[in-house]
Order: sequence, then structure tokens, then C-alpha cells
Amino acid sequence: MPSNDVRTLLQTAVPTAVAGVVAAAVSAGVAGGKGAVGAGVATLVVVLFMGIGLVVLQRTAKSLPHLFQAMGLMLYTAQLLLLFIFVAAFKDTSLFNPKAFAITLVATTLVWIGAQARAHMKAKILYVEPEPAKAAKAEKTGPSA
Repeated sequence: MPSNDVRTLLQTAVPTAVAGVVAAAVSAGVAGGKGAVGAGVATLVVVLFMGIGLVVLQRTAKSLPHLFQAMGLMLYTAQLLLLFIFVAAFKDTSLFNPKAFAITLVATTLVWIGAQARAHMKAKILYVEPEPAKAAKAEKTGPSA
């Protein structure tokens, strides 16, 4: 994985994990141990789903750039549907507090999306790849007038 991709992944996963820790502490105070477990599970689900999605999207951008936008829209739609399925599947669980799980799931998803947007805006990514022959020729002859 290129360093730029790893940097983007870290810049999104770390704030999400911090938000998850804060949510677990708040949930523990409000709903006890089951609230903290629910918040922890939700944070883990978001980091895994969104992390896998980010890796898939970056690989698609490199190998099939013409499908990048469609893949991004399909990926985010699939991720949101899977998150809704998780909320629906665990709404009656006794393993953890479902409200803490659902609220943390939404909050950490929003943090991930915001952090990903910020990381992308701060990244210095070329949108045009210079051709090696023209770049070498320009260096030898200097800038053209």
C-alpha cells in the first residue's frame, strides 16, 4: 500500500477510534458496562467496514480509474446499507446496549466521513501525471516561452 494511502487511512482511523473511546466512556457512564461494550463493538464495525471500503476504493482508483466515481457511490451505499443491517440485527440483543451501539455507530461513521474528507482535501495528489519524455525534455531545454 503506497504511503499516501496509508496516511489517508491513519488520518481517518485515528479520529474514529478516538471518537469511539469517548463514546465508550460516555456510554459506560450512561448505560454501564453493556453500553461501553456496545460502543466498542460499533467502533470496531465502523473502522473495519470503512477501512476495507477505503482500501477497495483506492485500489479501484489505481487499476480502473474510469470506474472510480461509480465504485465510490456504490461502495458508500453498500456500507450504509450494511451498517443499517447491523443496527437492525442487533436491536434486540442482550450482549450490549443497542442504543449505545446505534448512536456510536452513527457518530463514528460521521467522524470517519469527516476525517476522510479532511484527509483528501489536505493530500497533495497530482490529478495529471506528467509524461516522462516531456518532463525530461523540459528539464534539458528549460521553460519554453
